Amino acid sequence: MSKESPGKLNYLQRELPEGLVVDAAWLKERGYSPQLCRKYVMNGWLEREAHGVYRKPGGKLLWEHVVISLQTLLMKPLLVGGGTALSLHGFSHYLRREEKEVHLYGPEEAPNWLNKLPLQISFVYHNSAALFRNDPITFGLTSLGWNLKDARHASADNLHGGSFRVMPWGQWEWPLTLSTPERAILEMLDGLPAHESFDQADKIIEGLTTLSPRKLQKLLIDCKSIKVKRLFFFFADRYNHAWRKHLDKDVINFGTGKRMLVPGGRLDPTYLITVPEELCAGQ
Repeated sequence: MSKESPGKLNYLQRELPEGLVVDAAWLKERGYSPQLCRKYVMNGWLEREAHGVYRKPGGKLLWEHVVISLQTLLMKPLLVGGGTALSLHGFSHYLRREEKEVHLYGPEEAPNWLNKLPLQISFVYHNSAALFRNDPITFGLTSLGWNLKDARHASADNLHGGSFRVMPWGQWEWPLTLSTPERAILEMLDGLPAHESFDQADKIIEGLTTLSPRKLQKLLIDCKSIKVKRLFFFFADRYNHAWRKHLDKDVINFGTGKRMLVPGGRLDPTYLITVPEELCAGQ
């Protein structure tokens, strides 16, 4: 082993929290060659989880370790969103229990090694820039300035803007950043009807009784998807929760023309979208 290896090993022990993962690029930037990484693996100081992906030994690798690593160590502007975020917010009883996907949203592609890790789930990437016009995530989640050593913010800037929430996770209460329920439901509706079901969306929105109209208004104005905005208001009108009356529909761009979402469905005359017949019962 070279003279600098003991110092490098001590640095790695300090800077890489147990359980989190880093890639070869992160290691290379800090002076760790592929040869040195192989030596660390041979000596049991690192574990190789996939080609070019490493972690310190200790415990079972979970998807939360991976996402927190992306957000805090690898500086990837990705957050947990859609149905995964809704589940973390406590709406898992409305979601498919056999779900084996973690939905990640961001303006940049997720690393291709994510789905090569030894996990029982798969990561699904969504381009947040295609859904929101002025998405705060483009500034980078790392601007939140999390210090993993003492689990605190290094910056007091309110980058979230009502779109993101930091949830402490695990023994060390590491920061897992995910969409707020207001944002997550719009992300989920974006998957209808190809990847999400109307029945699930209907049940979830029925239970979303405490959303913030201020956050919703901002997100809906910023949303690029005509389909998502029409679907959201269709469901919002259907349940008429207390927050619905505080939304100003007149400033939302709903586009023009009809949208056929369900072949053979019924056309909603207000939002000009076809929805399953069973959602129109009693109308």
